[in-house]
Amino acid sequence: MAAGLVAFCYTLAAGLPAYWVFLGMSAVISGVVLQSLGVVVGQAGMISLCQLSFAAVGAWTTGQLNVWHVPGGLYLWVPLSGLVAVPLGLLIGLPALRLRGVHLAIVTLGFAAAADVLLVTTTFPGSDQGITVGRPVGLESDRQYFLFCCAVFALIAVALSAIRRTRLGASWRALRESERATAAAGTSVPRAKLSAFAVSAFIAGVSGSLLAGQLAMVVTQNFNGVQSMTFYAVAIMVGAHHVEGALIGGALGVLVSELFQRLGIPQQWSNLFFTVGALQALSQKSGMSDALRAGLRSRRRRRGVAQSTAVAPLPEQPAATATDVCSSASAGPDALEVTGLTVRYGPVTAVDEADLIIPTGTVVGLVGPNGAGKSSLVDAVSGFIPGAVGSIRIAGQQVDGLAVHRRARAGLRRTFQQDRVPTGLTVGEYLRFTSRRALTDQDVAEGLAGLVAAKPDDHIAELDVGTRRLLEVAGVLLARPTVAVLDEPAAGLGHTESARLGVWLASVPRRYGSAVLLIEHDLDLVRTACEQVTVLDFGRVIAKGPPDEVFDRPNVLRAYLGEESVA
Repeated sequence: MAAGLVAFCYTLAAGLPAYWVFLGMSAVISGVVLQSLGVVVGQAGMISLCQLSFAAVGAWTTGQLNVWHVPGGLYLWVPLSGLVAVPLGLLIGLPALRLRGVHLAIVTLGFAAAADVLLVTTTFPGSDQGITVGRPVGLESDRQYFLFCCAVFALIAVALSAIRRTRLGASWRALRESERATAAAGTSVPRAKLSAFAVSAFIAGVSGSLLAGQLAMVVTQNFNGVQSMTFYAVAIMVGAHHVEGALIGGALGVLVSELFQRLGIPQQWSNLFFTVGALQALSQKSGMSDALRAGLRSRRRRRGVAQSTAVAPLPEQPAATATDVCSSASAGPDALEVTGLTVRYGPVTAVDEADLIIPTGTVVGLVGPNGAGKSSLVDAVSGFIPGAVGSIRIAGQQVDGLAVHRRARAGLRRTFQQDRVPTGLTVGEYLRFTSRRALTDQDVAEGLAGLVAAKPDDHIAELDVGTRRLLEVAGVLLARPTVAVLDEPAAGLGHTESARLGVWLASVPRRYGSAVLLIEHDLDLVRTACEQVTVLDFGRVIAKGPPDEVFDRPNVLRAYLGEESVA
C-alpha cells in the first residue's frame, strides 16, 4: 500500500501543474493529521478535539529550530518536532484515564481553546523578523517537497501497520470495544490510553512541521480549534484508522474546499458537509474505508474464500468427564480461594461474607437465581469492585488489592455476560492478544477446534454473537490461566450446542491445566461440566457439593422455585 502510494504520488508530481502539486501537498499533510486521529479516535475509540494544537507545537518547534540554524534541516526537524509534541499528548491523555465520551471531548476542546488563546498572544519563532523556514537541498521545489511529504505519510503508514500487528496495537482496538475486557486480558488500560495519545501527538506534531515547511511561515489561523473539530468529523467519516481512509480524507478536505471556493460558497459550509458525513458513518458504525474493506472481503468470499460454517470436530482423544477432572486435580494450593467476601452498594449488601474454593484441576459451578449476587462476586474477585472486603488468593498468592490487569497476569482470567470481544481484530489477532503469550498457528487452530466455527483470518466483526462468546472462551483458555471464570458462556446456544459445550468444558483442566469457575443458568450444562457446585442466594452461600445432590436440596429448590412450588 505504502509503496504504491509513493509511486502514484511520483507520477502526480511529474505530471500535474504547480498549483495542483501544492494542493496535493496540502492533501497529504492533512492525511498525516488524519493518521494521528486514526490512532486515538479510530483505533483506541477516544475523543480528541485538539489535534491541531499538537500540530501547532510541531510547527512552533520547526520554526525555532530554523531560527537557531540547527543542522539537518527538515530531514531532522520533522521527527524532532513530533517528539516535542509527545509530552503534551501524554498530558492531555491523563484526563482520559478517568473520563470518556462527552466529558473527554470537553477537556480536549478546552485545551484547544486555551491553545488558541496562547497562539493569539504569542507569535511563531521568526515571524516577527520575517525569517522563513528554509528547505534543505533536495526539497527546494514544491514537487520535491510534495514527494517528501508523501514519503513521510508512507513511513507513518508502514509504522502504524507494524504497530497494529503488535500487542500494543491490539490493546488500542480492544480498548475501543471495552475497557473492562481489556483489563481482564491482562493489559494496563492507563498505559494503553497514554500510549495512544503519545503516538497520536507525535504524528500530529510531524504534520505541523510539514506544514511549516510547505508555507515557509505559519500563522495562528492555521491551527484554530474549529479546524480540529472538522478534522475529527472527517476522521469519523472516512475511517482514518486505515491508510486509505486517511488519504481519502485528506484529498476530500482539499477538493471540497477548492470546489466551494470556485462555486462562491462560504468555506464554513464545508464543515457542515463533513459533519453530515460523520453522522452518517456513526449511524452505520463504519467509515468509508471500513465499508470499502468489507466490500472487498465480501467479493473474495463470493469467489470461494468464504469462511467455513462447520464447527471443527472435537479432538480424537475422549473428552474428560467431571469424575476424570476430579482425579486430575493436583496437590498444592487451591486454584482460587475466596474467604469472607463482602460487597456493599450503599445500604445494599450484594455479597455477604461468601466463601468459595476452586481446587486445582477442577470445574466448579456457581449458580443461583437472578439477583443472587453472582455478578457482584465475580466482579469483586476479578478486581472491578475495589471496595470489596475479604481475602482472595490465586494459587496461594494474595491478590486482593491488586488492579484488574495484575490479577489477570497472576492467573485469573474471565469472560463477560455481554459481548465484549473487539470487532476490529481478526480471530487470530484476538487470540494472540488475550493469551499474552506467543502462539503458533497450531496453537491457534487447536484453541478453535471443537469450540469456535471460525478461521484465524476471519474478522470478528463478521461473526455472530454466539460465535464471539465462544471465541472469548477460547482466548481465555489459551492464556492457560490458573483459574478461568466463564460467565454464562452458553447464553444464546441451543440445547444440543449447550450439551456439547458442557462436555468440552469438562475436559478443560486436562487440556489446558486450568481450573474453571462456571457461572451458568443452564443447570444441565452445569451437571455435565462440573463435579462441584456452589449456590448463592441473596449474596449468601446456601449450598455446596455435587450438582445432583445440591439441586435436590429443599433450600436450593426454594431459592429457584419459591416456597409454594416446593411445598
